[in-house]
Amino acid sequence: MGGAMLDGWLASKTPPKIFVMDRHKANDDARFSVVKTAEEIPSSFTPDIIVLAVKPAAAETAITSLVKALGSRASSCAILSVLAGKTCLSLAEMAKNAGQAMPVLRAMPNTPTSVGAGMSGFFASPEASKTQAQICHDLMLAIGEVVTVDKEEDLATVTGISGSGPAYVFLLAELLEKAAVKYGLPADSARRLARATIYGAGRMLQTLPEDAETLRKNVTSPNGTTAAALSVLMEENAWPKNVPEAVQAARKRSDELAS
Repeated sequence: MGGAMLDGWLASKTPPKIFVMDRHKANDDARFSVVKTAEEIPSSFTPDIIVLAVKPAAAETAITSLVKALGSRASSCAILSVLAGKTCLSLAEMAKNAGQAMPVLRAMPNTPTSVGAGMSGFFASPEASKTQAQICHDLMLAIGEVVTVDKEEDLATVTGISGSGPAYVFLLAELLEKAAVKYGLPADSARRLARATIYGAGRMLQTLPEDAETLRKNVTSPNGTTAAALSVLMEENAWPKNVPEAVQAARKRSDELAS
């Protein structure tokens, strides 16, 4: 996720000044600086925002190393976490235990941020200043759209809808391709048909004022081919049941990652 966000920021109109901490990455890109450990961060650089994009289990180690390396500079920084499950309070406690009180904000983006078409949920803890919240909001807005939630727990639902959502769409494309090949179309034609159809439908959803239900009904002629297909997908134990269950599974996993 961190890599997708970085790609989006670098492609934006006004990319921020970025230091990337990645022990695996070489400093071979002039557009940003790379350090392999927190200790390598130059003493002349004080970040406004630390974007925390590590596995949840590695959060405490990452925060501790950053706080110790930055020293007193850490007190003027805020943490923007993109970790599923880990709460602002738990991350703030990690920073406090490492020696600095740092406000924490959370975003739940998705991988289309890499092409500037992301969708992020955003929550700012009360400890963050208005300036810090605005900077973080603007960072996410530079790589897509942003929905601010009033309750941090709502980010679990954001995770299940838009955070994991691109995988659902990719699965649909994959299945449509396979179905097209099964019924005789060449693989390259199957791929083009599936992808362009999903792209076109997405453009309609983004551009037209009608809601998704209305758009679905508009394309579904009574007793026509689309109605025949939807009669399968909308069976009681098909999409109407499976999609909410899939979202709930993602929400549950998000809660598990918090512990």
